[in-house]
Amino acid sequence: MLYHLMDWLKELGVKFPGSALFQFITSRVLLAVILSLVISAVFGKKLINYLRKKQVGESVRDLGLAGEQQKKGTPTMGGIIIILAILVPTLLLADLQKAYIRLMIFATIWLGIIGFIDDYLKLRAKKIAQQQGIPYKKGDKDGLAGWFKVLGQVVLGIVVGLVLLFNHNTRVWRDYTGEVKPNDTTIIKRNFDGKTKYFVEADAPITTIPFVKSHEFNYSKLLPEAMRGFTWILYIAIVIFIVTAVSNGANITDGLDGLATGTSAIIGACLGIFAYASGNLRFAEYLNIMYIPNLGELSIFIGAMIGACVGFLWYNAYPAQVFMGDTGSLTLGGIIASLAIIVRKELLIPIFCGVFLVEVLSVTLQVSYFKYTKKKYGEGRRIFLMSPLHHHYQKLGYHEAKIVTRFWIVTILCIVFAVVTLKIR
Repeated sequence: MLYHLMDWLKELGVKFPGSALFQFITSRVLLAVILSLVISAVFGKKLINYLRKKQVGESVRDLGLAGEQQKKGTPTMGGIIIILAILVPTLLLADLQKAYIRLMIFATIWLGIIGFIDDYLKLRAKKIAQQQGIPYKKGDKDGLAGWFKVLGQVVLGIVVGLVLLFNHNTRVWRDYTGEVKPNDTTIIKRNFDGKTKYFVEADAPITTIPFVKSHEFNYSKLLPEAMRGFTWILYIAIVIFIVTAVSNGANITDGLDGLATGTSAIIGACLGIFAYASGNLRFAEYLNIMYIPNLGELSIFIGAMIGACVGFLWYNAYPAQVFMGDTGSLTLGGIIASLAIIVRKELLIPIFCGVFLVEVLSVTLQVSYFKYTKKKYGEGRRIFLMSPLHHHYQKLGYHEAKIVTRFWIVTILCIVFAVVTLKIR
């Protein structure tokens, strides 16, 4: 809104000190980071006090973990802080006419609502149990049904896929070497070191694939030539799977103080690098990666996300004063998945979201092996002492803060490797 106000004043010829800052994306990115930090740090404290006053506290299951009982009663639904700290700077500083910005605002609000409803239903179940004098135990049946959350993620995947496929402003452009027609609106040109380069819209959804020379992969190649007209259906199905997997991965990772928050902030920095490199012709040319116009404004949203996570970490670090709940974890996971798909780096998710992947795999392997051994031997056996993986290390006696710090370090290493893949071919 401020961006549009400054743009309107500029057209009227009105100038005042500092107004030029809104003309540059880098300035607005820095302002977004600062503003999100202020919102999450300053107003976060007020929200925590309000949640504590309303007795919106966490109820932990008795898992026999060290320090578990100390967390009982800690305010939850702190994801509201993250969502506000993302949306307010984005609405004030970004160009709201850009399709990418609108898409990310929708993703944030949509999954935020789903997570909020889930947290609210859990808290309501707790209060009802207290009013009836029934011992309350946190379980899987006191919030939204699992299928409902998956349905919400599927809807987001469909929206993201359709926008990227059919919105002209979100198309991927490839180098054009044919005969240039000056009046052809499907061709754009950019000046690069004194040379004119031409780009043409990709005729099918493409993405970045590591370790190959061109770094590009066309999804239509996954189908027989006779069925390539249905590539859009395949692409939307893949997007749905990615959004669902990453959103649930972030939700499972949110089990220790600061774990999901810090990991998401680090991954956000990685996506910021990808967005800046792909949206800048010079960097895209140097790294030999696909050039995606109109990505610049997305940096403002990413900056707000990083600032929101870092600001929230001030209160969520061990010992946590507030938990993000599903309101925050589902939202952050959906944001990360959507951003990765937008910058066409979704095939790198297993690398830079390695912590999310390992956490999900640990749960999947644990449950599958337990059911298999129970059916075969009559008693269930376990691979890990407890899943997700971070609880396994707790059972081994590692301090919670050490586990979180080491998972952050692993995430940084994963990101470095993901960035390096841009030059490995």
